[in-house]
Amino acid sequence: MVHPIYRVRSFEIVKPYTLRVQFDDNTEQTINFQPILSGELYGPLRNLSLFNQVQIDLEVQTLVWPNGADFDPATLHDWPEHVNFLTARARQWELTHA
Repeated sequence: MVHPIYRVRSFEIVKPYTLRVQFDDNTEQTINFQPILSGELYGPLRNLSLFNQVQIDLEVQTLVWPNGADFDPATLHDWPEHVNFLTARARQWELTHA
């Protein structure tokens, strides 16, 4: 199976927890991350000031946060295909760690 390689070229914060992300193939996704912000890695990003510290890692060209959270650029690129699964996992984590 071939795994496409995408690179994040730029992003813009468009509202709380929501980024417009542009990729090297001239496509973009507007992503609301709030439903998936659970767990040890992504949960801290509920703090909006931490979430807003997002940057592009120049080496792997994806979004990264100061706490080490990041995403595969292919997941970001194809977000509509992944969001339901990621949201379900976040809910499951919340239920098991409540």
